[in-house]
Amino acid sequence: MKLIVAVDNNWAIGCKGHLLVSIPNDQKNFAMETTGKVVVYGRKTMETFPGGQPLRQRTNIVLSHNKDFKVKGAETVYSLEELLEKIKAYPTDDVYVVGGEEVYRELLPYCDTALVTKIDYKYEADAHFPDLDSDKEWRLTGESDVQTYFDLEYTYLKYSRIG
Repeated sequence: MKLIVAVDNNWAIGCKGHLLVSIPNDQKNFAMETTGKVVVYGRKTMETFPGGQPLRQRTNIVLSHNKDFKVKGAETVYSLEELLEKIKAYPTDDVYVVGGEEVYRELLPYCDTALVTKIDYKYEADAHFPDLDSDKEWRLTGESDVQTYFDLEYTYLKYSRIG
């Protein structure tokens, strides 16, 4: 299983239920990477999607602790065990964890690849992703050239679980 995330210099991912910044080319990269694949995320993350709806052209799986939560266009699972059983039906390379903070933390131990957009800035934030640079189980295995969006610089990084 993979995960895909955009972080700032402090590994922050969001503030007050929103992304820190929207970078059009990063959004295109996210779409290119996940279209036709399986995306796993929490209910709060889904509410940040366009129209608060599941992502088109993907198999959407929402992890929610609310047993009454259901949404058209997505499968809902209510526990980690149920999720792990459900994703066995798909090739592991086709499953992407896409947020938010709680879901990333819960599923990070099950992922072997992390695709990280590292934004060279420090935002005010209340949601963070674990710092993979200081995690001995992860190694940086790929890095793009620096990209620019107006005065913002960012880099695509690939981390791989070692061992």
